Amino acid sequence: MQQLFRVVADKDTENNKRLRDYTYIERETQDKLDGKGQTKSTEVKTYEILEIYGEQVQRLIEKDGKPLPEKDAAKEEEKIQKIIDKRKNESEGDRRKREEKEEMGREDGRKFVREVADAYNFKLVGSEQVGGREAWVIDGEPRPGYQPQMKEAKFLPKFHGRVWIDKGDLQLARMDVECLDTISWGVFLARFHKGSRFMLEQTRVNEEVWLPFHVTAKIDVRLALLKNFNAGIEQTYRDYKKFRTSAKIVGMGEVKEQK
Repeated sequence: MQQLFRVVADKDTENNKRLRDYTYIERETQDKLDGKGQTKSTEVKTYEILEIYGEQVQRLIEKDGKPLPEKDAAKEEEKIQKIIDKRKNESEGDRRKREEKEEMGREDGRKFVREVADAYNFKLVGSEQVGGREAWVIDGEPRPGYQPQMKEAKFLPKFHGRVWIDKGDLQLARMDVECLDTISWGVFLARFHKGSRFMLEQTRVNEEVWLPFHVTAKIDVRLALLKNFNAGIEQTYRDYKKFRTSAKIVGMGEVKEQK
């Protein structure tokens, strides 16, 4: 079972790499909850995810289901233009340093997902259909005596959950994870409370990669000196389109000059 999860972890790392070849639409709904779990307010934001000189960038295009006012839309375009100008004028040395730093981050990500295979005892509990495809259903519980190799992995024993592995592609199709105990981290001593949950569902895209389709989270967080922050978060992803690396990205100024 550990070997299966190492294979799935390697495939997930490859998925994250290939995600950079796609543009897509991300819709995020955030519900602020009261102490009884009832919704107090809701905010919905829709982003277009762009690829600009190897960097993924969010452009806000809608808020609460409505297109941005002209002034706010102009600010988003200005933000994108600044990124384009910065990358266009980037020196070869700066570009190389940026790419090396990004690769180091990806390598840390690879190490982390591989460590998941060592952090848990897995048990096959059955098979189910996910997205019309057959998947193994596997429960994971923290492994006694597990010693994390990475600082970021020290939180793994604080979670347990269930995963669905696609039988045909050996890909992570669905995941449901629950926090078992209070977790504290960061400069401001944020605390992620017991019972917080995270759920992920992925879908097959272009017969070549598995990418996020639906993410939900119920979070109970307390920040030092502040009240508890309870939220329900839902993210949906759609309109995945392969980004042609040979395409030239131009700024608004260049477009105007070409007219």
